[in-house]
Order: sequence, then C-alpha cells, then structure tokens
Amino acid sequence: MSSATLAAIVTYCDKILRTTRIGDYDNAANGLQVENRGRVTKIAAAVDASLSTVKLAIAAKADLLVVHHGLFWSARQPWTGKNYELLQMLVENDLAVYSSHLPLDAHPKLGNNAQLCAALKLGRLKPFFQSHGQTLGFKSQTAISREELAKRLERATGIAAKVISGGPETCQHIGVVTGGAGAELKQAAAEGVDTFITGEGPHWTFTVAEELGLNVLYGGHYATETFGVKALAAHLAKKFRLSWEFLPYPTGL
Repeated sequence: MSSATLAAIVTYCDKILRTTRIGDYDNAANGLQVENRGRVTKIAAAVDASLSTVKLAIAAKADLLVVHHGLFWSARQPWTGKNYELLQMLVENDLAVYSSHLPLDAHPKLGNNAQLCAALKLGRLKPFFQSHGQTLGFKSQTAISREELAKRLERATGIAAKVISGGPETCQHIGVVTGGAGAELKQAAAEGVDTFITGEGPHWTFTVAEELGLNVLYGGHYATETFGVKALAAHLAKKFRLSWEFLPYPTGL
C-alpha cells in the first residue's frame, strides 16, 4: 500500500491553493485543521466536515479528510458531548482534516467554479465576482437558452435547478459563483452578466432579480460545491500515488 507524509501533502496543498494568500471569512481556518500521526494512505473528500462525514471517512479507512467547509465556522468549545465524540473519533482513528474554502473556490483548474463551468460546457472564461480581495468565479460570453442552461446545470449537479426568469430567454453573459452568493445579485449584475449561477439565495432575491433583469439559477449550495473537493482529492491521489474516495452526504440545501 502506497503512503505519503501528511506534511508533504499539506505543503503541496497550501502551495497550489495559495492558502495564505487568498482572503476568506475570519473563521474559515483554511489549511490543516487536525493532524494525524504523520502518514496518509487514503484520502476521503467531503463538502462538509462534521461528525457524520468523519464517521464516513473512518468507515472508508481514510486517514486524511479533505473538505470545503471545515470544522471551525463557529465556536467549538467546550469539548463536551458531540464535540468530544468528534475529537475522540479523529484522534483514535488517526484521521487528519484539511479544509479549503475560498482558496478552493478560486483555483483556476481544481476549484468549484472552474469545475462547474467545465461541467456546464462554458468556454471563453474570464475572472468574475470580487470577494475578500480576489475574484472567485468566472463569466462566459456565449449564446444559450435559459432552458438549456438549466438542463445542463441539473445534469451537472444531479438536482433540478431553481430558476428565476428575470432576464433574457437567451443567455449571453453568464456568471458562475458556487455556494451561497445569491445575496449578491446586484454585484453580479454590475459585473456585466445577464445570468447568474450560484448555489442558493434568500427569498427576496426573486424580486431583486426581476428588477435587475437578471436570470438566476440556484443549483444548491451543497450540490454546486462537490466539484472542488473531488478534483482536489483526485489530483492529490495521482500526485502522491494514493487512493481516494468521495463521501456523499447531501444536505439538500
């Protein structure tokens, strides 16, 4: 069985993802969040780090769990109850956790946005959507019907998209930002798109989209963010000659 050092994998991830150079939310804690005894034989990938996905990773006999949403978005202390159970399982099963939020979103090849654009067959990509000091997504100049674009999004994610038909029937300037960017429709429109694809947004965005003349396609926060961790884990597995497995745990949101 092939193995690699955790330190080598973390150093490589931090380099290619530019972990220390990409701005993010204060509690994202990008990078290695939990270490193990130092070696990795199998990588598991999941969208979210939680007690449930940790259990799945242990069942898969992984010793590194790569996630998009890490463990520390809100305070974990005190380490009692479910927090203690989580800590105990990580330590006893020698499972490391590496998290990459906006650095993974922003990666030009492995990132959620790049991978979703590829799945949607969108070309002529240009940087799009400023956030935390860098662009995260991509926009494409093309000509595709709103109906066909929704079908492509459903094929890519496996779930039906929620469509706000506020813009033209033929989409010509399409912006893609995975996850929860729906509250930023005004920014998307200001950056020159007539159609905005993201994961989810608040109820009031229906009215805003109509007023802006903007098509909005919500593909699901979870569903649009499975792409990056899959691509990263596959890349690491090839680089370090390891096995890997994606752990589906859909939230439906």
